[in-house]
Amino acid sequence: MFVIFGATGQVGRASATALRRAGHPVRAVLHDGGQTAAPAEALAAIGCEIAHADLNDAAAVARAIDGAHAVQWLCPVPRAHDDPAAAMRHTIDAGVAAFRAAPPPRLLALSDYGAEHADGTGITTRFHYLETRLCGVPASLTFLRAAEHMHNWARVLPVALERGVLPSLHHPLDKRFPTVAARDVGELAAALLLDAEPARATPRIVSIEAEQRVSALDVARTLADLSGRPVAAHAVPRDQWSAVLRGAGLGERHAQLIVDLYDAHNAGRIDVEANASERRFGVTRLEEVLGALLSRTAGAEAATRNVH
Repeated sequence: MFVIFGATGQVGRASATALRRAGHPVRAVLHDGGQTAAPAEALAAIGCEIAHADLNDAAAVARAIDGAHAVQWLCPVPRAHDDPAAAMRHTIDAGVAAFRAAPPPRLLALSDYGAEHADGTGITTRFHYLETRLCGVPASLTFLRAAEHMHNWARVLPVALERGVLPSLHHPLDKRFPTVAARDVGELAAALLLDAEPARATPRIVSIEAEQRVSALDVARTLADLSGRPVAAHAVPRDQWSAVLRGAGLGERHAQLIVDLYDAHNAGRIDVEANASERRFGVTRLEEVLGALLSRTAGAEAATRNVH
């Protein structure tokens, strides 16, 4: 049995789909609370067993992994929480307690570029904490560190299309940075769970990004080409970051974590750890992801017009 936490997310869904396509049994674990039935129904339709678990409850996590041959685990970033760093720490501690009590033979944890740094990287420090805590679990352990997800640009897509301006915290605008499609992360995670490599004394660290790095200018040009509308990248002034993030709905502590993250990004600290990981490259191109996002945005706009 392969147990996939966060199976309704883009990465988890891709992993579950790949494993089911290969004929393996999959238990898709959904977070308790706030979810509609549709994601569970879609997973059940491809043959997944559906389970629900409170990720902050070690006993619930332990029940979810009962009988697992391999587990894919993530700690979600709680966008709406007043103190997301503390909330993530709590979730990580609960998961680690469950894994130590009943370790699965194979455990893959989804992590981030920059997780090797103990401080100074904002929200990514929580993934350093995750990796550090998991090192005490007696399992064949893999950390899959992913670059920034391409679909993160969805957050500013409506603004870019409406105003012709793509706001960016990546400075300078022509600086190329690593990025990756969630689908490629999920499919690689599934492949690693199936990998028959012998157990190691230390965790296996694998990094993934797209074959080509991009800049904010590249993103703006691609959006313009795909949408047929003028879109220009705009570097949000550093002293406005916090206000912009809070205006987008983040709390004060969460906004500061993102400010610290992009300071680290712009200083070149969010990257592949030198000589410490296996490097893999996703095949999905930026224009494919942005094209899909644009299609969804257009569909949502059409639905809104029909309602009114």
